[in-house]
Amino acid sequence: MNTTNNSIHRLRLAGIAEGISLLVLLGIAMPIKYLLQQPAVVQVVGWIHGLLFVIFMMLVFMAWLQRYLSLQKAALAFVAAFLPFGTFIFDRYLKRIEAEKGN
Repeated sequence: MNTTNNSIHRLRLAGIAEGISLLVLLGIAMPIKYLLQQPAVVQVVGWIHGLLFVIFMMLVFMAWLQRYLSLQKAALAFVAAFLPFGTFIFDRYLKRIEAEKGN
């Protein structure tokens, strides 16, 4: 695996983890907080999600610096991180980059 594939692969993994954490936060932790009055769940899941978001953004920035992503695609990754399922959709684009650079 070359450097491009390593960078893109790490970005893909971080995006998937960040996307899952957002879905867990919105779909499980928030309902538990409001329906069962258990705010501690959101504190823990929110902290984990925040950490994964920062890691994802750092890897997006690194991919942009290495010119694997254009500024527009890096901005799209940023927006995707705020939308449920957004990072999974963005992953399709990253998968194509990984396949093209892997040849």
